[in-house]
Amino acid sequence: MDTMVINNREEFAQWAIDRANTIIVEQGSALATAARSGDEAQLSGAANTLGQTIVDTLLDAFDCLVDSE
Repeated sequence: MDTMVINNREEFAQWAIDRANTIIVEQGSALATAARSGDEAQLSGAANTLGQTIVDTLLDAFDCLVDSE
């Protein structure tokens, strides 16, 4: 992922929207595909991957906030 400088709340909001969109496109479609397949193991794995991606993104944002102080 590219590094960007966020100077204000609006830039942060735009970053959050862009990142959420990327997560949904990449991980949400995998989750939907797994749900359609009916394979519980695949569905569980896709759900866990989606959840971990969200957690990783939030931690990245937090780390950037802490580093800037």
